[in-house]
Amino acid sequence: MRLELFDYALPAGLIAQHPAEERDASRLLVLDRGSGVCEDRRFHDLPAYLRAGDVLVLNDSRVIPARLIGTKQGTGARIELFLLRPLGAPGVAGAAGGQAQGDTGDCWEALARPARRLKAGDVVDFASALQAQVVEKREGGALVVRLVYEGTLLDALQRVGTVPLPPYIARAAEPSDTQRYQTVFAREPGSAAAPTAGLHFTDALLVRLREQGVHTAFVTLHVGLGTFRPVQSEHIEEHRMHEELYHIDEDAAQAINAARSEGRRVVCVGTTSVRTLESAARPDGDSGVTVAPGWGATDIFLYPGGRPFTMTDALVTNFHLPKSTLLMLVCAFVGREKVLAAYQHAIQARYRFFSYGDAMLVV
Repeated sequence: MRLELFDYALPAGLIAQHPAEERDASRLLVLDRGSGVCEDRRFHDLPAYLRAGDVLVLNDSRVIPARLIGTKQGTGARIELFLLRPLGAPGVAGAAGGQAQGDTGDCWEALARPARRLKAGDVVDFASALQAQVVEKREGGALVVRLVYEGTLLDALQRVGTVPLPPYIARAAEPSDTQRYQTVFAREPGSAAAPTAGLHFTDALLVRLREQGVHTAFVTLHVGLGTFRPVQSEHIEEHRMHEELYHIDEDAAQAINAARSEGRRVVCVGTTSVRTLESAARPDGDSGVTVAPGWGATDIFLYPGGRPFTMTDALVTNFHLPKSTLLMLVCAFVGREKVLAAYQHAIQARYRFFSYGDAMLVV
């Protein structure tokens, strides 16, 4: 399929620069997967579309202060470093808050600006709390850096790092972003960007859903370059996703597998939850397909005409960038024509787009 099939025109004024005043006051476009019919609601209306026995799958990854501004030793050049993911043991991202200097978490994949000023062996200082030494320059603009710090890495990042807001948010990070660019259920540090569909949930809304009989299952996918790397290939099948770490614990796997075996719906919150479940899906002789607990690394790419969905029955998601792998995933789940028609409805109705924007429920 050609990349241009996933393009659409978006007025710049519809790109949300700030979150809604209240998380669950965001608008919610409900899209019927079968008919393509759209309904305009508010996110706090979500319980009306879920039922007792549904399992709501939430990504509990926590955004780290991954954007760093420092100076290159020897020249004093200003360098911006954007940490993507730790390299080493599979579970290291989930323990980012507790890694001491010298652990496998010291080596990270990162992006730098301007990258042309850096070569292997260069050192960048970030105040007195952190140093990054360039170990390797990789294809696609990524670097491998070794971080040197005292205490824990998360402590060091909190001293010198800032919230890594996406580039289409055309403003500097504000103190409120520290809280609002984070889900209320975030607990496992390691993401370079927020799993934004989860930003609309409040503690009170989650309580309402549980009282209604909706179960919650938490999985972890640490968002990195794979989620937001632009597609460069003219034909989307040629695109290769960047690897990201995920984890499913025993309780979550049991809840999800029980729902599947009993014919109850699995409702994924965000494309990251979808990618986690579909990556962990394994054939099972008795019940068809189940998810396996444990750590894993995924480069799964879900697009129309690609591999089928086996674990996802409904989806809560935001509105995604044109030509992005996230938009392609939603198109694969619903159908390209229906999704693009829903996007045109959202544009005409003045919905807010992207990370701090409104949400869509596909049922």
